[in-house]
Amino acid sequence: MLTLLGLGVAGAAGIFGHMRARKFVGRRLRFTSIVEKPYLGVAVGVAATVVASPVVALIPLVGAGTAIAFGTGVGTGTAMGASDAKRPLLED
Repeated sequence: MLTLLGLGVAGAAGIFGHMRARKFVGRRLRFTSIVEKPYLGVAVGVAATVVASPVVALIPLVGAGTAIAFGTGVGTGTAMGASDAKRPLLED
């Protein structure tokens, strides 16, 4: 039962990280040159995993998989947000 709950938390963390990173990169970082770097998604994903690791170590319900899912979500969201930043917004 607790394994299933931990798996749900990991999935929710990954989806949350993906959605927030994609929106942030697509809207806020669109006018910077950093979004043109091809390694941006990987670098941000690894950094998010490293930052999330001590946090999930303190929570007994979740494990290292949650930090990895969060980092993967943030990395993919950043990469997709970088491609979104190249397209014009409706407000422009």
